[in-house]
Amino acid sequence: MARLLLPCAASALLLAAVAAIPAIPPPEEAARMARYVLHSCDWGALATLSAQEGLRGRPFANIFSLSDGPPGPCGGSGVPYLYLTDMEISVQDLEVNSNASLTVSLAQTPYCRKHKYDPQNPLCAHIIFVGSIVKVNDSEAGIAQKALFTRHPEMESWPKDHNWFFAKFNITNIWVLDYFGGLKIVTPEEYYSVKP
Repeated sequence: MARLLLPCAASALLLAAVAAIPAIPPPEEAARMARYVLHSCDWGALATLSAQEGLRGRPFANIFSLSDGPPGPCGGSGVPYLYLTDMEISVQDLEVNSNASLTVSLAQTPYCRKHKYDPQNPLCAHIIFVGSIVKVNDSEAGIAQKALFTRHPEMESWPKDHNWFFAKFNITNIWVLDYFGGLKIVTPEEYYSVKP
């Protein structure tokens, strides 16, 4: 009897976890979709204008871990937080020109695999944020740390002598591709005002 209860309890926990994941927003709710996709993603492609010798002024994309809040159905803050060091090549680009774009995609989640959507299929939603990277102030550092370290616990053990700092992506423009018919434009005001 005890052996039967254990698999049932595990199944119940799994079902509860799946039920807690909010359903993907409909295509007509582009601002909610942008919030949903960001909160569902643990990393994104950050594009900068290179300041490196031989690449100066050319686009340069790099992968960064990010978080807008602890995982779960609460939806996060919508603010993409990052943990950076000046030793990183893209951060050196940002010191010269803080403008950047950040792309996040449901291709990194089980959603697109489950539906057999290719990452380039519009139904495998992706969001392109444009803006700049800024260091967070002391009052926001605790929020950024909680957001990042709950999703990326390994960060806590990264070498202290690398002078890590918390930063955020300051969003000025948002493009959503989540359905056929082209990109949708969402303003930062629309983005931050919706409940994901």
